Amino acid sequence: MQDDILQLAYEVSRITEEKVDRIDLVMRQTGMLAINARLEAARAGEAGRAFSVVAQELGVLATSISSIGSELRSAVSANIALLQSAGSQMMTEFKGTRYTDLARSAVEIIDRNLYERSCDVRWWATDSSVVDALQSPSPETARHAQDRLATILRSYTVYLDLWIADKNGRIIATGRPDRYPAAARQDVSREPWFQTAMRTQSGDDFRVCDISTAPALNGAQVATYSTAVRANGDTRGAAIGALGIFFDWQPQAQAVLDGIGLSAAERGMARLMLLDADRRVIASSDGKGVCTERYPLRLDGRASGYYEREGMLVAFAETPGYETYRGLGWYGCIESLQQDGEEAPLALRAASG
Repeated sequence: MQDDILQLAYEVSRITEEKVDRIDLVMRQTGMLAINARLEAARAGEAGRAFSVVAQELGVLATSISSIGSELRSAVSANIALLQSAGSQMMTEFKGTRYTDLARSAVEIIDRNLYERSCDVRWWATDSSVVDALQSPSPETARHAQDRLATILRSYTVYLDLWIADKNGRIIATGRPDRYPAAARQDVSREPWFQTAMRTQSGDDFRVCDISTAPALNGAQVATYSTAVRANGDTRGAAIGALGIFFDWQPQAQAVLDGIGLSAAERGMARLMLLDADRRVIASSDGKGVCTERYPLRLDGRASGYYEREGMLVAFAETPGYETYRGLGWYGCIESLQQDGEEAPLALRAASG
């Protein structure tokens, strides 16, 4: 709609210019006729005196109409400029509000997805095979737990791997030992996911780490969820180890960004991002800066909104959380060229002189 308004303004300006130019042409021709008539009247002497007066008045009229045409052109140009400014502001507000909603939608989808991960890790930590592998450690219970993890992974394709660590941080079972052999029997006692899991107070608690690359998972980007495995699988049982689940972040995040409702033209001039609480880029539609770039997002005390910066429109929205999942303070963010219809404003400026 905003584009239509600007296009209409351009069309009005163009038609006005065209008509005023035609008026000027007619008045110039009329002025020349008036001059010629006065010359002929002068040659006619006394007989042409009355005609000379008419010719003179005709010249004055032509000059007056030309002046009116010039005033009309100036007035139209001034108002077209105001209409252009108002239309551009309307476009900015419409686009900024829409992009803010899309940014919020992206981070809400991620929250809903990650909420399910928090449910998964707490559920699987009570699985009897996982509990037995830690409570009654033996090659047989470890193999049974490994088989159980492999079965889960065949059903839940969003995970790269699942690891069980004993209370000392030694991995005793993984779901994909053939694909990720480096994970088997490594020491994770200093890993944040393990340490925070062992500090949980009950089976209702979980921990999630910021997006990172996992060397033991071939350097993949992962969101790691963890919780303590408790004696007998009881919610208040003693922590006897930890379960870590590694969400395959990159393809899932990319699917969310690909699903944001932008046209092909809009995508061509926009960068879609997910940012963590430290404004670190954790997903980007152009694939650049992931886990390395910090985006200079300006919040100005707002949880969502938009602003203009160096010819760009930046829209953002903070994670609202989902049900019992409070989120991690992440943001959806869309950075776009400020003008997505540069031709219309340029044409308006040209038409308005």
